[in-house]
Amino acid sequence: MNKKLARRILALALSGMTLWAAVVTASSETLDAAMAAMKESTSLPRQLLRWELGDLFSDSPLSPVTLLTLRQSPLLMAQRSGIAALRAQATKETENDSPPPAPPEETPPAPAATPVSTDPLTEGLQFLDNGVPSQTVHPTSESGYTVVNGVYIKNTSSHTVDAEALSAMDFSARPSTEGPQVLIIHSHGSESYSMPPGEEYVATGNYRTDDDRCNVLRVGDEVAAVLSSYGLSVLHDRTLHDVPSYNDSYSNSLAAMETYMANYPSLTFILDIHRDAISDADGNQYKIISEEEPRAAQVSFVMGNAYDGWQDNLKLAVAVQSRITESYPTLMRPITVRGYRYNQHITPGSMLVEIGAAGNSMDESLLAARIFAKGLAETILEK
Repeated sequence: MNKKLARRILALALSGMTLWAAVVTASSETLDAAMAAMKESTSLPRQLLRWELGDLFSDSPLSPVTLLTLRQSPLLMAQRSGIAALRAQATKETENDSPPPAPPEETPPAPAATPVSTDPLTEGLQFLDNGVPSQTVHPTSESGYTVVNGVYIKNTSSHTVDAEALSAMDFSARPSTEGPQVLIIHSHGSESYSMPPGEEYVATGNYRTDDDRCNVLRVGDEVAAVLSSYGLSVLHDRTLHDVPSYNDSYSNSLAAMETYMANYPSLTFILDIHRDAISDADGNQYKIISEEEPRAAQVSFVMGNAYDGWQDNLKLAVAVQSRITESYPTLMRPITVRGYRYNQHITPGSMLVEIGAAGNSMDESLLAARIFAKGLAETILEK
């Protein structure tokens, strides 16, 4: 008996044994079920059968039942490779028809952070628009002014302003070495500003409020903070001396100054901080701003001369303004000299300071207050 015949007999015997086992275990099953049982039986007979049928090393193996069927039909067997190719193509097309994977979800960009100012002069300020038109008060001619070291002085009093005497700027006020040195006070403490939308306040008069977050007391806080940062000892009187009686403002503030001087004789510099008001013929307010720093309100000194020694106080004002205009040429408006005292007779370092106007916002006035206080500190400490 040759090897080929022996191989066929062995394969048929094993197949028969497998079929007989399937029939015995499920005699009521159909031929397809029996063949399924054969498929689930031990793999050795199945592999021998595939070997006999020439399908052991096929890339697309078929079941024994399918192979037996194909062996009975040479025509079908001849098309087997074509059928396998069609099946592979169908599988590939099915894979290609699958929807592409969803792109990864894009993470929305984080909102841009509000830039943090590194300039201490503008730190914490937003400069929101309050909708008030602006202008810059800056003389273009010396006509009607006395000009000393680039500082314009508008004299509305009957006294003569001596430009030559002022040019030396040898003011006598000196900071004491012990005790408080500067007093900040507000004769018109309820004077307020035009706040941006969302920052409104309860008004107690025409551009006046008792809310010290929105009136000149807040500006005084800023001046005190800057002067203190230079090592000066500052007292800040936060009393509203124009409440309830506006007409008694200067009398009330004078009484407070005298009390402070009695308790703290070391005080040399007294700053009475106000704000101005500039409007058109219809009463519409304007904001006054610096040209070189449009976010800063303009500042002005109002100096009285109805007392002895007024020239010394004016020298101090000219020296401070000259120092500030070196860096901010239009921050300071012309100094106004009037025939009143404004309580400036108390010390040779007394000045009335108007920071901004009713049309300015609080932030514009705070920036101006910081620049002014810086110039004041540098002037009196250098002297």
